Amino acid sequence: MSWNDFYQRRDILEAALRQAGHHPSDAISLEAIPGATKYFATEEELLVALRYKWNQVFAGHLRAEMTDPDYADQDLALDRVEAVTRAWNSATTEHETLRAVLDAALERCPALIPSHEAELRMLALTAGLADGDEPADEVTQVGSAFATLLRHGRHAKPARRRSPMGHLLRLLAPSA
Repeated sequence: MSWNDFYQRRDILEAALRQAGHHPSDAISLEAIPGATKYFATEEELLVALRYKWNQVFAGHLRAEMTDPDYADQDLALDRVEAVTRAWNSATTEHETLRAVLDAALERCPALIPSHEAELRMLALTAGLADGDEPADEVTQVGSAFATLLRHGRHAKPARRRSPMGHLLRLLAPSA
């Protein structure tokens, strides 16, 4: 894929999200998006690309929360559930339409199920609610319950503890 193709696909994904903005549960019409049929044969292919975008967004937020310098001086009792909750809340706030489109499309697009279940397992494991030695279906169920709590408690923002040292480290860290 050339850089031109990369940018065109990115623009198509953004156009699809704009189209879905008011009605995220509706199917995305590829014909209504200029150039979409050149890069995506079906709505399912477009949804898989949107799912990949969500994976990147959420993983970035999660990585930032899990390596927060505010917790550097604390012992290993990092409140992992709080960190995952903050990552989820910030990612879904910034990409609300993307998350809504993926949630609505899960029923009509079976290709999204494996990555959705992987995300549920990642939520459970990262939050420390499950152990990697447990059966995958049990970890998925724990992640599903946690994701339900995240969705319903999304607007309640827990107080974030900040230390002066963590703030200083963030100021000194080079930005990407």
